[in-house]
Amino acid sequence: MNVNNVCLEAVAVKKTQYPDAGLPEVAFVGKSNVGKSSLINAMINRKALARTSGSPGKTRTINFYNVEDILMFVDLPGYGYAKASKSEQAKWGAMIEGYLMKREFLKGIILLIDIRHEPGENDKMMYEWLRHYGHKIIIAATKSDKLKRSQINKHLSVIVKSLGLEKEDIIIPFSSENKSGKDELWEVIENIIDYQVN
Repeated sequence: MNVNNVCLEAVAVKKTQYPDAGLPEVAFVGKSNVGKSSLINAMINRKALARTSGSPGKTRTINFYNVEDILMFVDLPGYGYAKASKSEQAKWGAMIEGYLMKREFLKGIILLIDIRHEPGENDKMMYEWLRHYGHKIIIAATKSDKLKRSQINKHLSVIVKSLGLEKEDIIIPFSSENKSGKDELWEVIENIIDYQVN
């Protein structure tokens, strides 16, 4: 997809604040500091539309980005941020779950996993939850530029085995730094939303 026009359509903490544009939505979910905002910025050719931070737990709202009036990218709060209070973690969890369970425009979910590390318990729980509810799951294995090219397949295998990925699940190594994986991820997203290039 040729992306030139993107805007922050809505910032929500509850359903009544979700946008009503009727566009297909692709949600991005992952633990705090896995690189969600950086990935979204890389995908939409922006440096800082999605706010990035060196400190985890920055995204505390559900942010809807209108991409070319064709689809919405939905940036969900990161999970597993240890320094957040238990009540705050529970609030974020309920916010994420409410969106993922009830949003009729949701077409696919990109689950971000840091390629350098074996998925943690929170990652496994999220994957199992998404699978249980029948969501189309794509794994973006982020920070692939931090590995040598020869190491990538080995690390992908660890993620596949650790999460118990199904054959139909898609896993793509991704780097927000050098944009590797960007074209592959766009191709998958276009298929999910049934986007036809004119």
